[in-house]
Amino acid sequence: MQNSRSLPPGDEPRAPPDRDPYRAIADSGRRLILDALAAGECSVSQLTGLLGISQPAVSQHLRVLREAGLVDERREGRFHYYRMRAEPLRDVFDWVAQYESFWSGRLDALARHLKAKGH
Repeated sequence: MQNSRSLPPGDEPRAPPDRDPYRAIADSGRRLILDALAAGECSVSQLTGLLGISQPAVSQHLRVLREAGLVDERREGRFHYYRMRAEPLRDVFDWVAQYESFWSGRLDALARHLKAKGH
């Protein structure tokens, strides 16, 4: 049975779970890896040393990030180098941006409150 409701603009169905950037960034270890890769390309051993995460854990996280399209892999001999691909995060950014008014409104109210208190 088909659903006759149409999705609101911007609510297109998400990517399959193995390609979903939301799922990929849900884990704090994967976010740490993306933070490290934002500074530039790294090998698995460099990431292991930087983050203090075991090599198998780093490799598992990189697999999820690669499947979601958030990292590219380059092989040089027996070494694997990874770099970040930020384009898939654009959807996440656009979704989060719709809530910015909540944060900025509250910060503006806090600033007014502090100013009224003489701070």
